[in-house]
Amino acid sequence: MSFTIATWNINSVRLREGLVCRLLTEEAPDVLCLQECKSPVDKIPLEAFKALGYGFMVARGQKGYNGVAILSKLPLEDVGDMDFADLGHARHVAARLENGVTVHNFYVPAGGDVSDRAVNEKFGQKLDYLAGMRDWFRDSRPEQAILVGDLNIAPREDDVWSHKQLLKIVSHTPVEVEQLGAAQEAGRWIDVTRQDIPEGLLYSWWSYRAKDWDAADKGRRLDHVWASPDIANAAHGSRILRAARGWEKPSDHAPVFATFDL
Repeated sequence: MSFTIATWNINSVRLREGLVCRLLTEEAPDVLCLQECKSPVDKIPLEAFKALGYGFMVARGQKGYNGVAILSKLPLEDVGDMDFADLGHARHVAARLENGVTVHNFYVPAGGDVSDRAVNEKFGQKLDYLAGMRDWFRDSRPEQAILVGDLNIAPREDDVWSHKQLLKIVSHTPVEVEQLGAAQEAGRWIDVTRQDIPEGLLYSWWSYRAKDWDAADKGRRLDHVWASPDIANAAHGSRILRAARGWEKPSDHAPVFATFDL
């Protein structure tokens, strides 16, 4: 069985329903994981997605904030969610495909603007959330699993436009990179995107603040596809659809893809 999975922080699934439909039509991944849906589950425009062949959805939502959804052409079984750091946020949901692969969809807290938990509660929540992920992966070593989502951290020097200038900027600070690395190591997760594209600058997010995001190209790779070691070698074809960042009224994130032959 070969299937393609995509992850995309859509920044409001209702506001950008048309963009989701465009992606499903033009790129046709078998599974699409969305973050920051900003919608209760019953308000997600599922009928429009069903009309394009995506008849299955597992989601967690809340009004106006957060929210994660897994849309699929393939049958899905809801296998729960975790509320790390007890934030009460819809930031994780998991579903199992018929081939036994579990897909985890994450939206890690952004962490605010100041990288000091003593003065910024949101940064502390982010670190606590990552610690919760680490502990869970350590206690329940993932097998036949794929983890995707907006992890809100660009871990490598070539995952940002300027390593030196972003060292004190939330999403690339050493403490965040260390915490994400600990979570990855605890689950023995393989970074599929970098397995396929091991070298070079690679971004999935460009700020709305840039007048010309494409020309400035001050991006960060915040969106990730990981796989458990037992299936990581089945992954290939990783890519980031940069063009989607230039669609009309876009999300500030671009979709990330990978294909698995299982």
